[in-house]
Amino acid sequence: MSLDYMLDQTIDTVEELDRYIKLSKEEKKSLKKVIAKHPMSISRYYLSLINKDDPNDPIRRMIIPSVEELDPSGYYDTSGEADNTKMIGLQHKYPQTALILSTNKCAAYCRYCFRKRMVGLSGREIIQNFSDAADYIKKHKEISNVLISGGDPLTLPTEIIRKFLEMLSEIDHLYFIRFGTKIPVTLPERISTDDELLSVFKEFSVPNRRIYIVTQFNHPNEITEESISAIDLLLRSNVLVNNQSVLLKGVNDNPEVLAELMKRLVSIGVSPYYVFQCRPVKRVTHFQVPLIKGYRIIRETKNRLDGFGKRFRYVMSHKTGKIEIVGTINDDMYFKYHQAKDPNDRGKFFKKKITKDARWFDDL
Repeated sequence: MSLDYMLDQTIDTVEELDRYIKLSKEEKKSLKKVIAKHPMSISRYYLSLINKDDPNDPIRRMIIPSVEELDPSGYYDTSGEADNTKMIGLQHKYPQTALILSTNKCAAYCRYCFRKRMVGLSGREIIQNFSDAADYIKKHKEISNVLISGGDPLTLPTEIIRKFLEMLSEIDHLYFIRFGTKIPVTLPERISTDDELLSVFKEFSVPNRRIYIVTQFNHPNEITEESISAIDLLLRSNVLVNNQSVLLKGVNDNPEVLAELMKRLVSIGVSPYYVFQCRPVKRVTHFQVPLIKGYRIIRETKNRLDGFGKRFRYVMSHKTGKIEIVGTINDDMYFKYHQAKDPNDRGKFFKKKITKDARWFDDL
């Protein structure tokens, strides 16, 4: 099965969606308004995971547009990406990491996406010439790793991925290369049916410069035979796999659910890395959980886990840096800059008065 065929089979209209999940006339009307602003795309595999009889199905909530998206609250660039763009498609916020936006396409458009401003819409922020990005990285020897993101870079043809890796592998001061991708979750057949992709990963993931896949499982229902097989093939191709979840209201804001997710991830060889506080992105704020509730969920989740399952950090990816949410004492919430744009903030430990409704650092 070709990559083009798989991507062409995605569900991207309300009429197509109605064939699989029955929608009322009112829902159809509202959803058309939503996807006029932010397109819908759902792989047939991912759609098949939804329990059609459950209106509160967690995968349905993550991937099917809702009327809640008509609320324009929030803002599009919550992490200050525009301020850290050094050339079109390349960001350099933290000294050690270069971020490359390789595409604005995904196999499935998550409704909580923090790059909602561009995914399925504008290509203006996408890298125009990868060799220019490689030249920038060569000149900045403080860069130890590159994160190829998007959109989803594994929606790109395998030959393009090979070219990226060929250019980056010539840079001596890179210790590892990451791909931020949800393909193992939303379109695992992209991995399981492409021997060439696995061959490319195996060729370039070498003992002194590993390739990492950073994926995003948010709910145990996403861990299926197909996704487990895709993960296993990646691991057998010398690729290491980490997971970054997002804490999402109505999806995984429950310690039992989140703990089960982490246990199952460890069981299939995926390392829990981060749990992100959902960002206040425009048309996404209905997914946010208040910080105080979020911390309690994370604390109770970790109490149910062994050491491997609880390795993840609960963080906010703020414009000033990656802020770890450490704990609470009385009315104070304690934080630590896990990464920071300002060198003076790196490793800084501090506290803020917390209110029950605060959902983002700027609310404090």
